[in-house]
Amino acid sequence: MSDYENVTEHGGEHLTEPQCWEAMGDTGLGRIVIVADGKPEIFPINYAARGGKLFFRTAEGSKLAGLTLSPEVAFETDHADDSVAWSVVVHGTARTLTAFGEINEVDSLGLQAWEPTEKYNYVEITPREITGRRFERTPS
Repeated sequence: MSDYENVTEHGGEHLTEPQCWEAMGDTGLGRIVIVADGKPEIFPINYAARGGKLFFRTAEGSKLAGLTLSPEVAFETDHADDSVAWSVVVHGTARTLTAFGEINEVDSLGLQAWEPTEKYNYVEITPREITGRRFERTPS
């Protein structure tokens, strides 16, 4: 018997919200979609999850400017190996953290940057909707 809520029309399974959080784990790599200069832009980010929210750090630039002008975002993370593939999509609102206590808490989550640039801006995503799918993979 499946632990997943229901089967998609293509044989995959829809993940429940708790299963989505479990799949995302505490930290990982994902992609954030923002609107910048009137068009969608996608950026890879290292994220941390805690307390029903997602967090990431960013430097000054188009990503931060886009979030400031239009805080509605989409976020996606996924995984695939020889036996299973899954994807989780989050729609929500982003805000830059400014309180010292909030920033210290995010610092304790173990976020790692890809590159050695300083990323002094901390961003929180509050989800409005979380969806996920999981597929069993079979050799072709």
